[in-house]
Amino acid sequence: MNAQRSTISEQDFVFSQEVIGKLSNYFSRRVVGQEGLKYSLIASIIADGHVLIESVPGLAKTTAAKAIADAVDGQFSRIQCTPDLLPSDIIGTQIYHQHTGKFETIFGPVFANFVLLDEVNRSSAKTQSAMLEAMQERQVTIGGTTYHMPQDIFIVIATQNPIEQEGTYPLSEAQTDRFMIKERITYPSVNDEIEIMNRIESGAIDTKEPAVLSIQDIDRVQKIAESVYVDAAVKKYIADIVNATRMPGKYLEPRFARYVRIGASPRATINFLKIAKASALMHGRTYVSPDDVKQLRHQVLRHRIGLNYAAVADNVPVEALIDKIVGAVQAP
Repeated sequence: MNAQRSTISEQDFVFSQEVIGKLSNYFSRRVVGQEGLKYSLIASIIADGHVLIESVPGLAKTTAAKAIADAVDGQFSRIQCTPDLLPSDIIGTQIYHQHTGKFETIFGPVFANFVLLDEVNRSSAKTQSAMLEAMQERQVTIGGTTYHMPQDIFIVIATQNPIEQEGTYPLSEAQTDRFMIKERITYPSVNDEIEIMNRIESGAIDTKEPAVLSIQDIDRVQKIAESVYVDAAVKKYIADIVNATRMPGKYLEPRFARYVRIGASPRATINFLKIAKASALMHGRTYVSPDDVKQLRHQVLRHRIGLNYAAVADNVPVEALIDKIVGAVQAP
C-alpha cells in the first residue's frame, strides 16, 4: 500500500486537490455545519454514485444537494415527488401533433447532470421504479425508443423523511441498494443555529454564487479517482467486511448476530471500493488505506443490512451492528 503503485501524475493529483477544495469551500459558504454530509456528498460525486439523504424536515437536505449542483456548471433539475407523480413526469413522453401527424418526444427532468428527487418516498412504487431504472441503466425508454442519460455526469440525490408515513411508499431493499450511500443527518448544534440566524440577517444565505467548477472538471477528477491504488490486502478487507454481514454468526456474539436478517449485496463491495478511492483522494493520498474503507462504513452499509423485528424491539440501530461487524474483521 504505497503511492509508488499509483499511476496518478503529479499534475492530476494537484488538480484533484484543487477541485475538492473548491467544492468543499462552496458547500461551506452555502450550508452551515453538516460536515459529515459535505464529506459524503463530495466523496459520492468523485466516486460517481447516487446518494440517498434521510432526516427530519428542515435540516437543509435540499439546500445541500442544490449547493453541490450549483458549484458545478452543469444541468440541474429538481423533482418534487408526490403520490400522483407519473413515470412520464420524470422520464418524458410523446406528444402527438395533429397538424403534422407526427409524435414529438418531450424529455423529462431526469435528463440532467444532477437530479434532486425531493421526498422520493412520496412517489408511487411505479414512479420510483422508473427513476431507479434510469439510475441503474442510465437510460430510459419513451415510445419504444431508448434514450441515454448524460454520458459525462449523471448523479441522483434523493431525499426522504423517515417520520412521516401517511401518503408515502417506502423504498424496497432492492431499490435502496442502487444508491451508493445513504446519509442520515441530525439537528445542528446551538452555535450552528446561531450562525444560520446571522447569515439570514446579513442576507448571505440568499446570495447567489456563480459556479466554481465545470462538468469537465468533475469528469476528470472521477477518472483520476479510478486510478487510486488499492492493495490486494485492502480488497480482501472489503470483501471480508461484506461477507461478515452475510454470515454474522461467524463474527459476532450470538446475541448480536441474531439481529441480522439479510446481509449486503455485491453492490456494497463495489461501492466500498469506489468510495474508498474517493476518500483517499480527499485525504490527499493516491492509495487506499483501511481507514478509507472504514470512514464511510455506515453510509455504504446502513441501507444494505436488513434487521429483523428483534432488533427493532430491542432498539438496536443498524450503525451499532455495522461497527461490531467491522470491528470483528481484522484490518491489514
